[in-house]
Amino acid sequence: MFYGYGFYTTESMDLAKEWACGDGRDGYASMYEMNMDGLSILRLNDPQYSILNWLAILTKYRSYWQSGSIAEEAKDYLQQHFFIDLTHYDVIIGYRADDSYFTFAQDFAAGAISLAKLSEAMRLGKLSEQIVLKSDRAFEGLRFIGAKRADAETWYEKKTIRDREARRTYRSTRKAADSVSGLYMLDIMREGIRNGDPRLR
Repeated sequence: MFYGYGFYTTESMDLAKEWACGDGRDGYASMYEMNMDGLSILRLNDPQYSILNWLAILTKYRSYWQSGSIAEEAKDYLQQHFFIDLTHYDVIIGYRADDSYFTFAQDFAAGAISLAKLSEAMRLGKLSEQIVLKSDRAFEGLRFIGAKRADAETWYEKKTIRDREARRTYRSTRKAADSVSGLYMLDIMREGIRNGDPRLR
């Protein structure tokens, strides 16, 4: 679970059906209405945040992370300078973190791609945002309105194709030369770049 314990949702019915068939079996995509009036909401894609805030959270909650490389030092740096404490929020809205996107993030942390290439990679596959309910207050505003059947033959295949296409496109763009002025994780650590630095936009 990328944002820790919570109730994970998406505004996309297609993506919800893919989630429902994630293990290759038929499932159901449940539908809800949500009243978010008065809730504390963290919108990670708002301008005051950068992709490094998202990445710092990713390094905190994904159980596997590279060890014995610059990526391990990068994880510590990201958590120290870009991590956002989620305990004060009722709802989190931000990028999803499917396995392929986790791979892209690790490549950046290991110094294999620039920040610009990571940002480009995060748009592959059109994963959209996920909305995560984290508190009792958020759950109180939730109302179930129905469910739609998701057959694995259709939706597991769509999920597989989406992931495969994102990885294929990423491999081709990764081979393209980065700009010499590209910002890499090593640059960020060496220069002590912090949240709000204009180079992160």
